[in-house]
Amino acid sequence: MGGISVMNNTPKSLRLHIAIFGRTNVGKSTFLNMLSGQDVSITSPLPGTTTDVVEKTMELLPIGPVVFLDTAGLDDRSELGALRIKKTRQVFDRADIVVLLVEPNIWEEYEETVVSECKMRQIPLIVVINKLDVRAPSREFLLRFEEMGIKFMQVSCLDTESRDSYIGLFKELLIQVCPADLFRTPSLIGDLLPPGGVAVLVVPIDLQAPKGRLILPQVQTIRDALDNDAACLVVKEREYPYLLSCLAQPPDIVVCDSQVVLKMVADTPDNVKCTTFSILFARYKGELSELVRGVLKIDELRQTDKVLIAEACSHHAIEDDIGRVKIPRWLRQYLGFDVKIDVYSGKDYPDNLEEYKLVIHCGGCMLTRRQMLFRLQKAIDRGVAVTNYGICISFLQGVLERVLSPFPYALSIYKDTRNSPELYNRGSMI
Repeated sequence: MGGISVMNNTPKSLRLHIAIFGRTNVGKSTFLNMLSGQDVSITSPLPGTTTDVVEKTMELLPIGPVVFLDTAGLDDRSELGALRIKKTRQVFDRADIVVLLVEPNIWEEYEETVVSECKMRQIPLIVVINKLDVRAPSREFLLRFEEMGIKFMQVSCLDTESRDSYIGLFKELLIQVCPADLFRTPSLIGDLLPPGGVAVLVVPIDLQAPKGRLILPQVQTIRDALDNDAACLVVKEREYPYLLSCLAQPPDIVVCDSQVVLKMVADTPDNVKCTTFSILFARYKGELSELVRGVLKIDELRQTDKVLIAEACSHHAIEDDIGRVKIPRWLRQYLGFDVKIDVYSGKDYPDNLEEYKLVIHCGGCMLTRRQMLFRLQKAIDRGVAVTNYGICISFLQGVLERVLSPFPYALSIYKDTRNSPELYNRGSMI
C-alpha cells in the first residue's frame, strides 16, 4: 500500500475512481482509513459527520493509481442532509467502480437505490459487509448477493490484525469487476504516429501555466508520443515556420494550442496532418464524432438562445481567458449578434442543461473519460448539443476541416452532417 512518488503525482483524471457508498454511520470513512492506513476522513459516532465528498489518492498495486471518493449517506436526515445527498448522487457520474458498505442483515430501499443506479449506469459494484464484530450476516443475507451476481466481502474495519487480508481480498474483487478497458490507457497521439515518427507541438507560452512548466495536455501528449516510440519537437508559434524549414522531411503530424490554430494552419504544408491539443482530448476523453456534430449547432443559434461554457476545473481567470473572454468574443464575431453565455466551472455540472442550446466544454484534462462521457450524455438526454473548446475555435475560424485531417471518420461526419443536417442523429454513447 506504500505510495510511489510517480504514482502520487499521477493526475486524478488518469486514476481509477472508486466511490464508497453506504448508510450514514455504516463505516465508510473507517473503511477508507483502513485501506489507506491513515486517517483521511473525519470519523465520529455521530451520524452525518462526513459533510462533503472526501477524496483520497493512493496507489493500489497491481491496479495502480486510484482515487477513493468517500460520500455522505444518502439517508442523511440532518439539517444539511439535502445538500449532502445532492453531492453524493453526483458522485455516480465520476465513479468507475462503486463500493457499497452495508451492515449484516440490513438491506432495504437505500441499498436497492444504489444497486439500481449502478445497473442503469453500468458501473461495477462491490458490496462490503462491515461490522462483523457486532453481528454475523445470516446465510439468507449472503445468498442475496449470490443470486444477484454481486461480488461481496465481509470485514470488521476495527480488526487491525486482519487488515492485510481484507485489503488483499478487496484488491482481488476490484480486479474481478473492473472492466478491462479501465486498465488500458487509451492512446492520445501515439496511434497517429508511426514508430520513429515525428510530431511537432506548437506551444505558445500559456499565462495560466505555472512559471517554468507546460500545461497538462501538452505534457501528456509528449509522454504518449514517447511511449509509442515517436519523437516530439516543441516550438513556439513564432519559431514554427523556421523549424519546418530546418527539417529534412515533413513531420508526421503537427499539434498546436487552439488559440494559435489559424497561424499554425497557415504555416503548415497541405500534405502534413495537423490538429489541436483540445481536439486530441476530444477523442481521448469523450466522443469526437459527437462533439463535431455538436459544433454545427452554432449555425442555428438565435439571439434568444443560451450557451453554456463548461470548465472542468476552477482557476483564476486571466484578462484574456479562453473560456470567459476569447470564445464569447469569437462567437459574437461569427454570429454577428450577442447570445446569452453562462460560464460554469468545477466538478459539478448544472441541473438546468435543457435551458441551453449548446454546451461548449473544455478539453476535460482534469476529468476521467467516464466523467466526460457522462457530461456529454446528460446533455444529449436533454436534447442539448455539445462541443469542446478546440473544435469550436477551429470551426469559428474556418479551419475545422483542416484540423480534422488526422481523423477521417470524424471528418466525414462533419462534411456529411454539414451538407445534410437531417443526419444529425444523436444517441447514447455510454
